[in-house]
Amino acid sequence: MPSDGRGLLPALGSDDVASFVNKHRVRLRHRSTPERGAVEHREPIFNVPGGVLATLAILIGVHITLSLLTPELREWWILTLAFIPARYAGFASQLPGGDTAAVTSFVTHMAVHADIVHLGFNAVWLLAFGSVLCARLGNFRFFAFSILGGISGALLFLAFNFGLAAPVIGASGAISAMMGGVMRFLFNAVDHRQGYLLRKEPRAIPRMSLMQALGDRRVIFFSLVFLGLNLLATIGFGTFGATGAIAWEAHIGGYVFGLCAFSLFDSATQNDPPSAAQRD
Repeated sequence: MPSDGRGLLPALGSDDVASFVNKHRVRLRHRSTPERGAVEHREPIFNVPGGVLATLAILIGVHITLSLLTPELREWWILTLAFIPARYAGFASQLPGGDTAAVTSFVTHMAVHADIVHLGFNAVWLLAFGSVLCARLGNFRFFAFSILGGISGALLFLAFNFGLAAPVIGASGAISAMMGGVMRFLFNAVDHRQGYLLRKEPRAIPRMSLMQALGDRRVIFFSLVFLGLNLLATIGFGTFGATGAIAWEAHIGGYVFGLCAFSLFDSATQNDPPSAAQRD
């Protein structure tokens, strides 16, 4: 017959009970309270580098500012900031911003978005790929890499659409460059089963050489999927309600730049990644 245990304990007086409780209270307190001077380490819920937060703040700030303008003034500023191939076919002086915008729009077009859907979509990808890239490159190199990626996207769009009187806006070219850059080290972390390094210490992940990346089936597959999705977006697939046509040429130009030029910006020491047992 099972017992409830009460018959197995010796009889305890009130003083014994008080002594027993106090003793175990002290032990419990010692176990649950950290030593004085000890620092408790906690992982942040959101691990977003300052460079990414600053970029996101600029994009949101520009969008809010433009939305507060009158329709006529908003249109003038959008056209001034936008990248328009017709500027380089002799029409720069006839467009808002004039000849100055023919130079500045290579960069300023990245800060403007058509609507909240366009901005939100780019913000998600910026957080996903930009965070790990910024943590590896540092803020300054991250900004330089992203801006040049966006410029590369604009140049490829210009090559395919010279003289076109249509504005190109959005940070998609720069974000596509971030995707291409991450391809140079993402799968090395996967191969070593050390995906945690993407969040904790991306600089510890070895970088693929360009030839290794171009010969890696996973990089090739991702690149083909990226290309295919951009081509499908030209007929409206996967645009999620965003207005305007998709500048797929800018996306491809940015991605190719990121994939090919990443090593020029990467200063991470190329050592083997630490084993899982070496994690903090």
